[in-house]
Amino acid sequence: MKQHPLAQYLDAVPDFPKEGILFQDISPLLRDHFVATIDAMSLLFSAKEWTEVDYLVGVESRGFIFASALALKHDKGFVKVRKTGKLPNVHASMEYGLEYGTDKLEMQKGDGKKVIICDDLIATGGSMQAAAKLCNEVGYEVVGMACLVDLKALNSFSHDGMAVRSVIQFDD
Repeated sequence: MKQHPLAQYLDAVPDFPKEGILFQDISPLLRDHFVATIDAMSLLFSAKEWTEVDYLVGVESRGFIFASALALKHDKGFVKVRKTGKLPNVHASMEYGLEYGTDKLEMQKGDGKKVIICDDLIATGGSMQAAAKLCNEVGYEVVGMACLVDLKALNSFSHDGMAVRSVIQFDD
């Protein structure tokens, strides 16, 4: 499978945040290729799909970058999924597993509208799964999930039969 041209700008950092993890740093893309990165993520969904979406949901913290930029580009609203203790009026929370530990996410009450969940990277799928379940629990309808990088070798994640769409995939 041919890799997306933006993949060449990722910075692979070995043993971060702990030994044995190969961290894919998106900082060079944000700094030097931000518009191209947002455009590539936008193309993960058709024009018709974009018309049917109400909000972009960003998973703390790097997901905020992509969801807010895509919300602006497509004239949609932005909703946050935050880590514990950073959001008032929490309606639901969910603990999830990470590639290197556990964490917890929280959301405010939803309004039944359609959302696309965005994050920077999917590794094991823990945070994306928690975000999708939270969206459903608080009252949103998840119609899409997107991330910049998918570490496919670490996951086979889907939510309600829906796979995460990604710009860059690593199979090994």
